[in-house]
Amino acid sequence: MAMAAHADGDDDEYEEQEHLERPLSLAEQLAKDLAAGAKSFEGDAAVVEELILRRGLPIPYSYVDMLMHTPNAFGTGPACVVCHSNADPAKSYRGLDLSSCEGIRTGATEEPARALFVPGENPSKEILGRRLRNNRMPFGIGYQLATGSPSIDIVEDWIREGAVDDDHFRETVLPLFATEGAFGHDLPACTDCHMSNQEPPSFHELDLTSFQGIMLGADSVAKGVENATKVVIPGNPEASPIFQHLVENRMPPGISPLEDRDHPNTLILFEWVRQGAPCD
Repeated sequence: MAMAAHADGDDDEYEEQEHLERPLSLAEQLAKDLAAGAKSFEGDAAVVEELILRRGLPIPYSYVDMLMHTPNAFGTGPACVVCHSNADPAKSYRGLDLSSCEGIRTGATEEPARALFVPGENPSKEILGRRLRNNRMPFGIGYQLATGSPSIDIVEDWIREGAVDDDHFRETVLPLFATEGAFGHDLPACTDCHMSNQEPPSFHELDLTSFQGIMLGADSVAKGVENATKVVIPGNPEASPIFQHLVENRMPPGISPLEDRDHPNTLILFEWVRQGAPCD
């Protein structure tokens, strides 16, 4: 009996050694983290962050496909495929087909044809990320309001022509940001929310009261002046966040600007893109 007990002890020691030498499984690592009190999860987004994103779980396309076909998947609103299910612009807005992996990777086919993201890269600043996260400005503007107007055209032309600090800018462009209703009837002036590079009171530390403030960009204190987010890219309005926010509606259509910009399903979709947007 003593020999058997000794043999059992050797087996236990061998199993423990083997356990130490091999990598922990995801379940074992989670159990270890929870037992040590190293992890706590509050809210769906935190669970997604800790259990999926931080642990590098592969996101299957089958889940992405389900998201595109599910109402309220990214916030209150219809399923994506209701409006985007065909590459034919006569049958689907922008000729965008979100009903297939190939269609998602292709993007909009109506001119100007544009991809939604670059597989393997962070999509947060690409079209996909902007449309799911960025609220159109001014804050609360209705989805049904046209994205083209004389005021928006003035800003677009100024950026396209080089975003120069000249008389035209000072007399025509700059006053728009301080004028109520300039970019939407009965809506506040841009400078009501963006008036300095300090937050509070200015959202995203963005100052739209001067040329210097506009060209400095957003979050210059939080990120540092050298890393501030540029809101104007001279010569390229399409790449300029200030213009993007004026003309791009957040999806799904009609979603409240108060809804969480980092919905758990949005985080999962972005991770799928970062993993290369695989179709298997």
